[in-house]
Amino acid sequence: MSDLIQAVKGTALSVAEYFTPVLKHSRFKETGVLTPEEFVAAGDHLVHQCPTWSWSGASDPSLRKSYLPPDKQFLITKSVPCYKRCKDIEYCAGDEKVILTEGDEEGWVDTHHSEEVSAVNEMVEELKLSEDSDNCKIESEQVGPGSIGVESKEEGDDDDEAEDMDKFMNMVEEVDTSVASPSSVNREQAMPEQHKGFSTAPDAQEPSDAEKSRKSNIVATRTYDLNITYDKYYQTPRLWLVGFDENLRPLSIEQMYQDISQDHAKKTVTMETHPHIPTVMASVHPCRHAEVMKKIISTVEDGGRELQVYSYLIIFLKLVQSVIPTLEYDFTQNFTM
Repeated sequence: MSDLIQAVKGTALSVAEYFTPVLKHSRFKETGVLTPEEFVAAGDHLVHQCPTWSWSGASDPSLRKSYLPPDKQFLITKSVPCYKRCKDIEYCAGDEKVILTEGDEEGWVDTHHSEEVSAVNEMVEELKLSEDSDNCKIESEQVGPGSIGVESKEEGDDDDEAEDMDKFMNMVEEVDTSVASPSSVNREQAMPEQHKGFSTAPDAQEPSDAEKSRKSNIVATRTYDLNITYDKYYQTPRLWLVGFDENLRPLSIEQMYQDISQDHAKKTVTMETHPHIPTVMASVHPCRHAEVMKKIISTVEDGGRELQVYSYLIIFLKLVQSVIPTLEYDFTQNFTM
């Protein structure tokens, strides 16, 4: 139902944009909007500061906007990495744990303390306890009847000494058996007599532990293509994105929503038809871009400085980072107000 509502809204805005006149005079400082000429100037500055971005023309001449240069219809950057899903960087308050260190009464907060970490810690403690118990058992058996310093048997009792020695040898054999690797024992038995004592390479069909570890550490990375267009109705930039999996296959709509903040998915971010490319992409709705930009302009002016219009897109990219937090696309310089 929400997709249908968004589709109707998109159609209505397309009609409204068609009848909206092109902004001719700058109102950047008053309302935070841009003229097409200012959008091009801001785009040129972004391309200069961050060469991963470039200008692109419309794929079809019929989709070209007359108020923009033919070769500067929209901005594009490709193959932006996305290593995590949005849910992977979210945590609940219940996952926090205060960690106390020696000499520190307040401690620090571990925000990613989870049940999995607790389970690992418990397992380590159990192993320690088991190891201590085994050591105590060995010591008690060694410091038992017949050992030095213990007067629990009569002098010259050879039978007891022989019995104690048999127990000790049995215990050593059990330890040796538990330490030996079953796979290595089998290979030793199956090895010809002349090759025994020499190391052999792992079986070709079975990967080594290092190979398994390397493969388990490989991260399947999604990539995204990002576009910035000029929205004539809202008179602001508009961000578009389309994603691909690690095999460069297009992501489904639901898969792309996994990489968008759940506070904005299907609300601020919707699937709409690109104005310069005949395809559907995810788009960050521009209805509040001018309002937020106006607040930033006012904040900068209150600090005794002036924000230049060509910096618009650099600030814009930093604003939309909260919507797509797992996409690593912003390589522009830091901006301080």
